[in-house]
Amino acid sequence: MTSTTLTSPAQVSAPPRQPPLPALTGLRTLLALDIILFHFTPPHPDFLSIFINNGFVFVGWFFLISGFILSYNYSPRAATLVSRDFWLARFARLYPVYLLVLILSFPMLQAEWFAHSRADFWRGLILTPLLMQGWSPSLATFWNTVAWTLSSEVLLYLAFPYIIRGWSRHLPWLSTPARLIALFFALWIIGLLPHTAYLLLNPDHLAVPADRYTYGFWIRFLRYTPFPYICTFLAGVTLGKLHLALTLTPRQRLALATTGLTALLVAFYTIVPHVPYVLLHGALLLPLFATLILGLSAPHPLTTLFSWKPLVLLGETTYCLYLLHFNAFILIHKWNLPQRLHVASLDPWISYIVLILLAVAAHHLVENPARKFILRRTAQTS
Repeated sequence: MTSTTLTSPAQVSAPPRQPPLPALTGLRTLLALDIILFHFTPPHPDFLSIFINNGFVFVGWFFLISGFILSYNYSPRAATLVSRDFWLARFARLYPVYLLVLILSFPMLQAEWFAHSRADFWRGLILTPLLMQGWSPSLATFWNTVAWTLSSEVLLYLAFPYIIRGWSRHLPWLSTPARLIALFFALWIIGLLPHTAYLLLNPDHLAVPADRYTYGFWIRFLRYTPFPYICTFLAGVTLGKLHLALTLTPRQRLALATTGLTALLVAFYTIVPHVPYVLLHGALLLPLFATLILGLSAPHPLTTLFSWKPLVLLGETTYCLYLLHFNAFILIHKWNLPQRLHVASLDPWISYIVLILLAVAAHHLVENPARKFILRRTAQTS
């Protein structure tokens, strides 16, 4: 007796997946929580202010990690990577939750109606479901303020199969550790050029130095549109290649992780308060982030700390948490839910807990089932 099962081309041809890197998942949790505190800041000890007030720098870190993880997972199987399968897997994971959050955020459109001209409102209404709002500096934060990152991710995901296959076929000489390190720093410097030019030219004609509240066409271009994040993502791809090319002992990885973490702590308390906002947003700290990522990509005591199970479990929901948190927090307080439920004395902490619970629910009830459903249906029709 025989049975037939339907499998996709990716399932047939793909080599075994790379081992997971749970410490990076735990790290992603800490970054996501800091971004929430950056957007909606509670009372906190003064020593945490430098991390909370500069939480915007961690958005660039997500692009670095994204490039690193994709490179780590797909570099060994670049020759067998099918673009359609890769794009479908990305769509199946990202879009269902994205659409869910837009539906839940429908009440936010009332504010958008009054904040924009009629033409811009309808343009935003069309671009946002298509994940294209980030291409417009004035509409990048339309409907769901934080979802502009998805516009950048779409561009980078569309390009990734060509990048990783082209690298494997045409740039094999660019795979030694020394050359990869040189490429990483070249990408870092190139990525800082637009932000440096902004400081020198002041195209928005600012009377005071830019900060997180500054509004101007060109600073919004640097914050929200895809182009300023290309070098950060490519630096992550290069870092993934470097990780695979290096032969380091656990003790050496521990030294890297300790160095990266210590350097970041020192930088935040000494350099960050005095560096222009535009340069920080332009991934000035990228080499320090990269050092920590490389160090946490192999087993050792510090990796064990970042792989703490609750951190990793929550890290699996950070995509949902990131997309949900901004509008959900606003709606919770727009409808005065803490007061109505007589828990206002516990706010904003009770709101943070609700955001986490919503993210866990969205992950288990929407993200995972929808992804499996889409992949199963497309496998059946291919």
